Amino acid sequence: MLRSVILAASRSSQVERLIATAPFTRDVVGRFVAGSGTDDALRATRELVGDGLAVTLDNLGEDTVTPEQADATRDEYVKLLRLLAAAGLTPAAEVSVKLSALGQRFDEHLAYDNARAICVAAEAAGTTVTLDMEDHTTTDSTLDILSKLRNDHPSTGAVLQAYLRRTESDCRELAGAGSRVRLCKGAYKEPESVAYQSAHEVDRSYVRCLNILMSGDGYPMLATHDPRLITIGEDRARWFDRGPDRFEFQMLYGVRPEEQARLAGEGYTMRTYLPYGEDWYGYLMRRLAERPANLAFFGRALLSKK
Repeated sequence: MLRSVILAASRSSQVERLIATAPFTRDVVGRFVAGSGTDDALRATRELVGDGLAVTLDNLGEDTVTPEQADATRDEYVKLLRLLAAAGLTPAAEVSVKLSALGQRFDEHLAYDNARAICVAAEAAGTTVTLDMEDHTTTDSTLDILSKLRNDHPSTGAVLQAYLRRTESDCRELAGAGSRVRLCKGAYKEPESVAYQSAHEVDRSYVRCLNILMSGDGYPMLATHDPRLITIGEDRARWFDRGPDRFEFQMLYGVRPEEQARLAGEGYTMRTYLPYGEDWYGYLMRRLAERPANLAFFGRALLSKK
């Protein structure tokens, strides 16, 4: 119920205005978002890489409705990749891209062309691109674009969401050699016809998908903050004889930093998902929905700021 309320709030312009203008918002957003600009992203990346963490950067902006906005997003990623390389932060830092921000919802060809330009820039920078996954209506389109991109840029990664009923099949399709797959639980409100609804069902699906990826020939990227699933991931790595160079853990910026440090300290590749940009509201609300315990932090900020 709480998750549904938060997701409904993520689509409310009135709630967005209320939160955006509240005096405590800066501290709350600052925990989960690097900042609004490229300089903020570079600063946070330097700090994380200095702490022994890998990074994937996401320029926030999903409500792209014109070709000009899509092109601006492409240009921001190309600039970011150039600056990351110049700062010596690649290959530890890569980028995550939402195709909706590149025009997917109104022109798939434009989204593909823009994603290809980002892949070219990433290759020149000595790093990689991962295509983020959004709600289930875009899954087929995203995987089709992924397939085309991998013809020339085989290191391009994909995200699969364990709460979708189709994901086990998608994992089998993408578990081959050279494939990079980030497995997450999923944070969008989906109908029961396409997605598991209970936390228990989602966890069971995650483990089934994890086993498929870890037993395959690709490169699994286990995106979870759940202690049980992290332990299972460590166990499966031992079972399938995967060294630290053959899979990685991923977590969100600002969530469980001590655990991120522990995993990196034990020799695992631990990649922090680092968002930045002006369009932080939808991202933040989905993070709260994904892990409602984060509301405690929000509540403490609310009580401590006037």
